[in-house]
Amino acid sequence: MSFRIQALALPTEPLIFQPEAAEARERVTSIEWQRELPVLRGAGVELRELRPSDAASLYALLTSEEVARYITPPPTSVSGFERFVEYAQRRRSQGEFACFAVVPEGLDTAVGIFQVRALDAAFSTAEWGFALGAPFWGRGLFAAGARLVMEFAFEQIGVNRLEARALVANERANGALRKVGARKEAVLRQSMAKNGCLHDEHLWAIVETDWRQANGLRSLVVH
Repeated sequence: MSFRIQALALPTEPLIFQPEAAEARERVTSIEWQRELPVLRGAGVELRELRPSDAASLYALLTSEEVARYITPPPTSVSGFERFVEYAQRRRSQGEFACFAVVPEGLDTAVGIFQVRALDAAFSTAEWGFALGAPFWGRGLFAAGARLVMEFAFEQIGVNRLEARALVANERANGALRKVGARKEAVLRQSMAKNGCLHDEHLWAIVETDWRQANGLRSLVVH
C-alpha cells in the first residue's frame, strides 16, 4: 500500500519556502529530531531513522509494480536508494524533512517508509507520504505507524496542518487515510503525472486541533 511520496525520486529542484505564509504562533516543540530522528514504537512496528543497510530491502519492495504505480518513480538501483538515505538525512538535519523506516516486529531492515516534509518555512503545514512493500499489506502496519507519525508531527515538529494526496484510483490508500482521521477536502484535477498521463488526486488533511480532540489532548498553543 502507498500514497503519494514526493521525495523518493531525489528531486533536483529544492523546495521553495515562503516565509510570509508561515502561521504566526508560538509552539512548545523540540528540535532534537533535526539531529537524529527518535525511535517510535507501536503495535507490531518500529519507526526509526533510515540506514544505508535498508537500501537493498527498500529497492526490492518499493520498486514492484503494485507499490510503485502510486508514487513518484523510485530509484532504479540499490545505490540509488543509498543516495536517497543520504538525501533524507541531509534534509532532516536542515529541519525540512523527516523520513522513517518502517520495521515490523521481528525484523531489523525497512519494509517501507513514512515521510513528512515541510510545505512552509515554519513547518506549520506539512505533507506526509507512505509506501509499504506488498507482502506486508493487511497487517495493520499503516494504522500503527500513522498514529506514531501524527503524534511526532504534531507534538515534536509542531505541525498544525498535515496534508496527504492519494490518486483517486488508489482506493486502499484513500480508505486508510479516512480510517486514521484525515478529512477529504478536494479533488485535485490532473495533479499528478504518471506514465505519460495526468491523474486526479484526493487531497486529505488533518489539523492539530482535530487530532488533539480525537485523542483527548489539550492544545499546546501558548497564548
